[in-house]
Amino acid sequence: MSAKAWGFRMDISFYAANENSAPYSIAVGADGKIWFTQNKADKIAKLSQDGSISEYLIPTHDCGVSIIAAAEHGMYFTECQANRIGFIRYDGNISEYGLADGCSPYGIAVDDEQAIWFTCMSSNQIGRMAGSEIVYFSVPTPASYPSFIAFGYDGALWFSENQGNKIGRITKSGDIAEFGLPLHGSAPVGIASGKDAIWFTEIMGNRIGKIDCNGKMMEYVIPTANARPHAIATSEDGLAAFTEWGANKIGVIGKDGNISEYDIPIESAEPHGIVFGSQGCLWFALESGVIGKLTL
Repeated sequence: MSAKAWGFRMDISFYAANENSAPYSIAVGADGKIWFTQNKADKIAKLSQDGSISEYLIPTHDCGVSIIAAAEHGMYFTECQANRIGFIRYDGNISEYGLADGCSPYGIAVDDEQAIWFTCMSSNQIGRMAGSEIVYFSVPTPASYPSFIAFGYDGALWFSENQGNKIGRITKSGDIAEFGLPLHGSAPVGIASGKDAIWFTEIMGNRIGKIDCNGKMMEYVIPTANARPHAIATSEDGLAAFTEWGANKIGVIGKDGNISEYDIPIESAEPHGIVFGSQGCLWFALESGVIGKLTL
Protein backbone atom coordinates (compact mmCIF):
# COMPACT_ATOMS: atom_id res chain seq x y z
CA MET A 1 0.00 0.00 0.00
CA SER A 2 1.54 3.28 -1.06
CA ALA A 3 1.88 6.26 1.21
CA LYS A 4 -0.27 8.35 -1.11
CA ALA A 5 -3.16 5.91 -0.85
CA TRP A 6 -3.46 6.56 2.87
CA GLY A 7 -2.88 10.30 2.61
CA PHE A 8 0.68 10.26 3.93
CA ARG A 9 2.67 13.29 2.81
CA MET A 10 6.04 11.95 4.00
CA ASP A 11 6.68 15.18 5.87
CA ILE A 12 9.26 14.33 8.56
CA SER A 13 10.78 16.88 10.92
CA PHE A 14 13.15 16.48 13.86
CA TYR A 15 13.79 18.18 17.20
CA ALA A 16 17.19 17.71 18.83
CA ALA A 17 17.35 16.75 22.49
CA ASN A 18 20.60 16.93 24.44
CA GLU A 19 23.35 14.70 23.10
CA ASN A 20 23.57 11.29 24.80
CA SER A 21 20.28 11.86 26.65
CA ALA A 22 18.68 8.80 24.94
CA PRO A 23 15.01 9.74 24.41
CA TYR A 24 13.09 6.51 24.96
CA SER A 25 9.34 6.66 25.66
CA ILE A 26 6.96 9.37 24.43
CA ALA A 27 3.37 10.41 25.19
CA VAL A 28 0.93 13.27 24.72
CA GLY A 29 -0.05 14.97 27.97
CA ALA A 30 -3.45 16.32 28.92
CA ASP A 31 -1.82 19.74 28.51
CA GLY A 32 -1.36 19.04 24.78
CA LYS A 33 2.45 18.91 25.02
CA ILE A 34 4.72 16.08 23.92
CA TRP A 35 6.47 14.49 26.90
CA PHE A 36 9.31 12.00 26.75
CA THR A 37 11.79 10.19 28.96
CA GLN A 38 15.57 10.61 28.63
CA ASN A 39 16.95 7.28 29.74
CA LYS A 40 20.63 8.19 30.05
CA ALA A 41 20.12 11.71 31.42
CA ASP A 42 17.73 10.90 34.30
CA LYS A 43 15.32 13.50 32.93
CA ILE A 44 11.75 14.04 31.77
CA ALA A 45 11.43 16.43 28.86
CA LYS A 46 8.59 18.44 27.32
CA LEU A 47 8.34 19.57 23.71
CA SER A 48 6.18 22.65 23.14
CA GLN A 49 4.37 23.84 20.02
CA ASP A 50 7.19 26.22 19.11
CA GLY A 51 9.72 23.38 19.11
CA SER A 52 11.42 24.34 22.37
CA ILE A 53 12.36 21.55 24.78
CA SER A 54 12.17 21.91 28.57
CA GLU A 55 13.95 19.36 30.76
CA TYR A 56 13.29 18.30 34.35
CA LEU A 57 15.87 16.39 36.37
CA ILE A 58 14.61 13.35 38.26
CA PRO A 59 15.83 13.49 41.89
CA THR A 60 17.13 9.90 41.91
CA HIS A 61 20.41 9.40 40.04
CA ASP A 62 20.78 6.45 37.62
CA CYS A 63 17.09 5.68 38.04
CA GLY A 64 16.66 3.96 34.66
CA VAL A 65 13.69 6.09 33.64
CA SER A 66 11.73 4.09 31.08
CA ILE A 67 8.07 4.41 30.07
CA ILE A 68 5.83 7.46 30.46
CA ALA A 69 2.03 7.73 30.50
CA ALA A 70 -0.38 10.66 30.68
CA ALA A 71 -2.75 11.32 33.57
CA GLU A 72 -5.17 14.13 34.39
CA HIS A 73 -2.75 16.34 36.32
CA GLY A 74 0.62 15.18 35.04
CA MET A 75 2.73 12.33 33.66
CA TYR A 76 3.61 9.09 35.43
CA PHE A 77 6.80 7.24 34.58
CA THR A 78 8.74 4.16 35.65
CA GLU A 79 12.21 4.14 37.17
CA CYS A 80 13.33 0.59 36.44
CA GLN A 81 16.71 0.69 38.17
CA ALA A 82 15.59 2.75 41.16
CA ASN A 83 12.48 0.61 41.73
CA ARG A 84 10.17 3.62 41.80
CA ILE A 85 7.22 5.24 40.10
CA GLY A 86 7.69 8.90 39.30
CA PHE A 87 5.11 11.62 38.75
CA ILE A 88 5.73 14.99 37.16
CA ARG A 89 3.00 17.60 37.38
CA TYR A 90 2.45 19.75 34.34
CA ASP A 91 4.20 22.59 36.16
CA GLY A 92 7.37 20.47 36.39
CA ASN A 93 7.31 19.38 40.04
CA ILE A 94 8.40 15.75 40.49
CA SER A 95 7.40 13.19 43.14
CA GLU A 96 8.66 9.63 43.50
CA TYR A 97 7.07 6.53 45.06
CA GLY A 98 9.02 3.51 46.25
CA LEU A 99 7.96 0.00 45.28
CA ALA A 100 8.50 -3.48 46.70
CA ASP A 101 12.08 -4.75 46.51
CA GLY A 102 12.99 -6.48 43.27
CA CYS A 103 10.08 -5.10 41.26
CA SER A 104 11.92 -3.45 38.33
CA PRO A 105 8.95 -1.46 36.98
CA TYR A 106 8.90 -0.91 33.23
CA GLY A 107 5.53 -0.47 31.48
CA ILE A 108 2.95 1.93 32.90
CA ALA A 109 -0.65 2.89 32.14
CA VAL A 110 -3.45 4.97 33.65
CA ASP A 111 -7.00 3.63 33.75
CA ASP A 112 -10.27 5.55 33.53
CA GLU A 113 -10.35 6.04 37.30
CA GLN A 114 -6.81 7.51 37.31
CA ALA A 115 -5.36 4.42 38.99
CA ILE A 116 -1.78 3.64 37.92
CA TRP A 117 -0.90 0.18 36.60
CA PHE A 118 2.65 -1.00 35.96
CA THR A 119 4.59 -4.12 35.08
CA CYS A 120 7.20 -5.60 37.41
CA MET A 121 9.66 -7.36 35.12
CA SER A 122 11.88 -9.00 37.73
CA SER A 123 9.21 -10.02 40.25
CA ASN A 124 6.78 -11.21 37.53
CA GLN A 125 3.90 -9.09 38.77
CA ILE A 126 1.45 -6.41 37.75
CA GLY A 127 1.20 -3.49 40.17
CA ARG A 128 -1.65 -1.09 40.85
CA MET A 129 -1.24 2.24 42.64
CA ALA A 130 -4.28 4.23 43.71
CA GLY A 131 -3.53 7.10 46.07
CA SER A 132 -1.14 5.75 48.72
CA GLU A 133 -2.18 2.12 48.23
CA ILE A 134 -0.03 -0.19 46.10
CA VAL A 135 -1.04 -3.79 45.45
CA TYR A 136 0.64 -6.51 43.39
CA PHE A 137 -0.79 -9.36 41.34
CA SER A 138 1.35 -12.33 40.31
CA VAL A 139 1.41 -13.35 36.65
CA PRO A 140 0.47 -17.07 36.39
CA THR A 141 3.28 -17.94 33.94
CA PRO A 142 6.64 -18.04 35.79
CA ALA A 143 9.41 -15.72 34.59
CA SER A 144 7.11 -14.21 31.95
CA TYR A 145 8.92 -10.85 32.05
CA PRO A 146 5.85 -8.58 31.79
CA SER A 147 6.86 -5.55 29.74
CA PHE A 148 4.44 -2.95 28.32
CA ILE A 149 0.91 -2.42 29.64
CA ALA A 150 -2.10 -0.53 28.26
CA PHE A 151 -5.60 0.35 29.41
CA GLY A 152 -7.92 -1.49 27.05
CA TYR A 153 -11.08 -0.54 25.22
CA ASP A 154 -12.89 -3.20 27.31
CA GLY A 155 -12.01 -1.60 30.66
CA ALA A 156 -9.28 -4.10 31.53
CA LEU A 157 -5.49 -3.75 31.44
CA TRP A 158 -3.51 -5.66 28.80
CA PHE A 159 0.18 -6.44 29.00
CA SER A 160 2.90 -8.21 27.03
CA GLU A 161 4.78 -11.18 28.47
CA ASN A 162 8.09 -10.91 26.66
CA GLN A 163 9.57 -14.22 27.84
CA GLY A 164 6.27 -15.98 28.41
CA ASN A 165 5.36 -15.40 24.75
CA LYS A 166 1.86 -14.41 25.77
CA ILE A 167 -0.49 -11.47 26.02
CA GLY A 168 -2.02 -10.98 29.45
CA ARG A 169 -5.29 -9.37 30.50
CA ILE A 170 -5.94 -8.23 34.07
CA THR A 171 -9.25 -6.89 35.34
CA LYS A 172 -9.43 -4.07 37.85
CA SER A 173 -10.14 -6.66 40.54
CA GLY A 174 -6.93 -8.51 39.69
CA ASP A 175 -8.14 -11.53 37.69
CA ILE A 176 -5.58 -12.48 35.04
CA ALA A 177 -6.08 -14.35 31.77
CA GLU A 178 -3.27 -15.23 29.36
CA PHE A 179 -3.24 -15.83 25.60
CA GLY A 180 -0.36 -17.64 23.96
CA LEU A 181 1.09 -16.42 20.65
CA PRO A 182 1.07 -18.73 17.61
CA LEU A 183 4.78 -18.34 16.85
CA HIS A 184 7.20 -19.69 19.45
CA GLY A 185 9.73 -17.12 20.69
CA SER A 186 7.94 -14.08 19.25
CA ALA A 187 8.78 -12.04 22.37
CA PRO A 188 5.94 -9.48 22.50
CA VAL A 189 6.91 -6.01 23.72
CA GLY A 190 4.89 -2.90 22.87
CA ILE A 191 1.12 -2.89 23.39
CA ALA A 192 -1.68 -0.37 22.78
CA SER A 193 -5.47 -0.35 22.70
CA GLY A 194 -7.55 0.42 19.62
CA LYS A 195 -11.31 0.86 19.46
CA ASP A 196 -12.06 -2.85 19.17
CA ALA A 197 -8.75 -4.67 19.61
CA ILE A 198 -5.43 -4.65 21.44
CA TRP A 199 -2.37 -4.22 19.22
CA PHE A 200 1.11 -5.47 20.08
CA THR A 201 4.58 -5.91 18.61
CA GLU A 202 6.51 -9.18 18.33
CA ILE A 203 10.13 -8.09 18.42
CA MET A 204 11.60 -11.50 17.57
CA GLY A 205 8.68 -12.75 15.47
CA ASN A 206 8.87 -9.73 13.13
CA ARG A 207 5.12 -9.36 13.33
CA ILE A 208 2.40 -7.06 14.56
CA GLY A 209 -0.45 -8.76 16.36
CA LYS A 210 -3.91 -7.81 17.52
CA ILE A 211 -6.30 -9.55 19.86
CA ASP A 212 -9.89 -8.85 20.90
CA CYS A 213 -11.45 -9.32 24.33
CA ASN A 214 -12.58 -12.84 23.36
CA GLY A 215 -9.03 -13.94 22.62
CA LYS A 216 -9.34 -13.92 18.82
CA MET A 217 -5.91 -13.10 17.43
CA MET A 218 -4.53 -11.92 14.08
CA GLU A 219 -0.94 -11.29 13.00
CA TYR A 220 0.68 -9.21 10.26
CA VAL A 221 4.17 -9.95 8.97
CA ILE A 222 6.39 -6.86 8.62
CA PRO A 223 7.78 -6.59 5.06
CA THR A 224 11.33 -5.78 6.23
CA ALA A 225 13.13 -8.76 7.73
CA ASN A 226 14.56 -8.42 11.25
CA ALA A 227 12.76 -5.11 11.77
CA ARG A 228 12.58 -5.75 15.54
CA PRO A 229 9.35 -3.79 16.19
CA HIS A 230 9.41 -2.19 19.62
CA ALA A 231 6.62 0.24 20.61
CA ILE A 232 3.17 0.65 19.06
CA ALA A 233 0.43 3.30 19.11
CA THR A 234 -3.10 3.56 17.74
CA SER A 235 -5.12 6.42 16.27
CA GLU A 236 -8.79 7.27 16.71
CA ASP A 237 -9.45 6.52 13.04
CA GLY A 238 -8.18 2.95 13.21
CA LEU A 239 -4.49 3.11 12.27
CA ALA A 240 -1.67 1.44 14.19
CA ALA A 241 1.91 2.72 14.01
CA PHE A 242 5.07 1.14 15.35
CA THR A 243 8.81 1.69 15.56
CA GLU A 244 11.18 -0.67 13.78
CA TRP A 245 14.20 -0.55 16.05
CA GLY A 246 16.23 -2.98 13.97
CA ALA A 247 15.37 -1.50 10.55
CA ASN A 248 15.50 2.22 11.38
CA LYS A 249 11.95 2.73 10.14
CA ILE A 250 8.44 3.71 11.16
CA GLY A 251 5.68 1.28 10.20
CA VAL A 252 1.97 1.99 9.80
CA ILE A 253 -0.82 -0.56 9.45
CA GLY A 254 -3.84 0.67 7.49
CA LYS A 255 -7.43 -0.28 8.13
CA ASP A 256 -7.15 -3.08 5.56
CA GLY A 257 -4.12 -4.61 7.30
CA ASN A 258 -1.55 -3.47 4.74
CA ILE A 259 1.74 -2.22 6.16
CA SER A 260 3.57 0.89 4.95
CA GLU A 261 7.15 1.56 6.08
CA TYR A 262 9.05 4.84 6.18
CA ASP A 263 12.81 5.17 6.42
CA ILE A 264 14.17 7.45 9.13
CA PRO A 265 16.76 9.66 7.41
CA ILE A 266 19.15 9.50 10.38
CA GLU A 267 21.66 6.68 10.50
CA SER A 268 21.33 4.32 13.48
CA ALA A 269 18.55 6.44 14.97
CA GLU A 270 17.29 3.65 17.29
CA PRO A 271 13.54 4.40 17.27
CA HIS A 272 11.73 3.36 20.43
CA GLY A 273 8.60 5.15 21.73
CA ILE A 274 5.80 6.32 19.43
CA VAL A 275 2.48 8.15 19.85
CA PHE A 276 -0.22 9.74 17.72
CA GLY A 277 -0.57 13.46 18.31
CA SER A 278 -3.05 16.02 17.06
CA GLN A 279 -3.69 16.97 13.43
CA GLY A 280 -2.60 13.62 12.03
CA CYS A 281 0.95 13.60 13.37
CA LEU A 282 3.08 10.71 14.59
CA TRP A 283 5.72 11.50 17.20
CA PHE A 284 8.55 9.10 17.93
CA ALA A 285 11.58 9.02 20.22
CA LEU A 286 15.00 8.23 18.78
CA GLU A 287 17.55 7.02 21.30
CA SER A 288 20.23 8.73 19.19
CA GLY A 289 19.07 12.02 20.75
CA VAL A 290 16.21 13.23 18.58
CA ILE A 291 12.42 13.50 18.60
CA GLY A 292 10.83 12.85 15.21
CA LYS A 293 7.50 14.00 13.80
CA LEU A 294 5.84 12.35 10.81
CA THR A 295 2.90 14.28 9.37
CA LEU A 296 0.18 12.02 8.00
